[in-house]
Amino acid sequence: MQNLYTDLAPGLTISRALTGLWQIADLERDGKTLDPLITSLHMAPYLESGLTTFDMADHYGSSEIIAGKFRQKHPLGKNAVFLTKWVPKPGKSSFEETKAAVLLACERMQVEQIPLLQYHAWNYLDPVWLDQLFWLKELKEEGLIGQLGVTNFDAAHLRIACASGIPLVSNQVSHSFIDDRASLEISTVCNTYGVKLLAYGTLAGGFLSNKWLNSPEPDLSTSGTWSQMKYKRFIDAAGGWQAFQQALDILHEVAKKHQASIANIATKYILDRPYVAGVIIGARLGESAHIDDTLRLFEFELDAVDKRDLSTARELLKPIPGDCGDEYRRPPFLTASGDLSHHLEYIPKTFEAVEGPNQSLKVFSGTPWEPMAGYCRAVRKGNTIAVSGTTATHGSLLIGGSDAGAQAAFVLDKIEAAIESLGGKLEDVVRTRIFVNSIQDWEAAARAHGKKFGHIQPANTLVEAKLVGDEYLVEIEADAVL
Repeated sequence: MQNLYTDLAPGLTISRALTGLWQIADLERDGKTLDPLITSLHMAPYLESGLTTFDMADHYGSSEIIAGKFRQKHPLGKNAVFLTKWVPKPGKSSFEETKAAVLLACERMQVEQIPLLQYHAWNYLDPVWLDQLFWLKELKEEGLIGQLGVTNFDAAHLRIACASGIPLVSNQVSHSFIDDRASLEISTVCNTYGVKLLAYGTLAGGFLSNKWLNSPEPDLSTSGTWSQMKYKRFIDAAGGWQAFQQALDILHEVAKKHQASIANIATKYILDRPYVAGVIIGARLGESAHIDDTLRLFEFELDAVDKRDLSTARELLKPIPGDCGDEYRRPPFLTASGDLSHHLEYIPKTFEAVEGPNQSLKVFSGTPWEPMAGYCRAVRKGNTIAVSGTTATHGSLLIGGSDAGAQAAFVLDKIEAAIESLGGKLEDVVRTRIFVNSIQDWEAAARAHGKKFGHIQPANTLVEAKLVGDEYLVEIEADAVL
């Protein structure tokens, strides 16, 4: 069997087809609880077939507990590789809270070390996401975590994390025949920093299968699994049911050639990408298993004609908007519910506004220079907000290392956070000024600015200027009118 396993990192070998346990949460909807021992026994056939790796999360129902019961009670349990995620609520955090979450996952999964812990951040504007990654790095050094990954990170923030010294080996993102966002900028960041992608949604909730070929458009408003409701939104965003059916026809022709299923072809299309380490195929433990069909992935290869035909089919679909993970952070929310209501209660403001003189409001970001030099990060007077020159400083840390694009992206997040904390929004910005320490960094800074402001296009100036501290490559200031 070809390439069934890969070394994701030193000491971490995974099966390239991972078994995803997110549907445990769907099986436990409406207060239902699965029996951990009975459910865990359904993991055995995957191990017996060579599919050793299971992907879960702290919020996938009782998936970690079920996995732990399998490890504890079944003879094959010690051979299983368990990957999990930590998805903390937005807002302030601490090292102690982070360590408690990791220890809880270890206890649930019955392991002393988590082979791969993947971190999800809801709100990039609050730099607590970086604090938590630095704390996870400490716990890796302690031995509680084998390797660190992230999930649903976009290109800019994957770059920030890697450039800041976080030793990431993977990023788990939606990537399918319908959703090709991961082939764009994020694949370049992966290549630069040696990060591999773990692709989920490759079957689009089962829609990329023979079952839906020549099928009428379903109404999932009152029925369907969470996965089906979610990925139907992706199909709608990609051009709708008719375009999807036309693409499915081409997938079917390629599948017939290889005596394979549409699911095989759609998955192989993603698995063949050089930046993809593995694909995650969901399992409804105790209800259905598609082990033989999954193993078929490793028994054939797509040739040049197949890839040409599949590219033609892709052109029938519209690109999914935004970057990887945007479906969880900005409209349109391509989630099961179409919003974040079943994920979050609210997202708190990053900075606390305080009253200043003459009916002004101010925010402070906590850099050591603000009290020393007597200034604030941003001030609001009436309907105007002025944001001070901002560098990639977080507390006493430099964020972004020697990567000017990463520094600029972090700076722009900090500016947006300050404006939002004073009651404004990014669209209120009318003027920005960018200062680079070396003119060779102008393009990286400009591209970061373009990604943040491309839909707004404020007035802008970019100049080379000697910044305070050689390690700071970019400084940016902004003015907004509400």
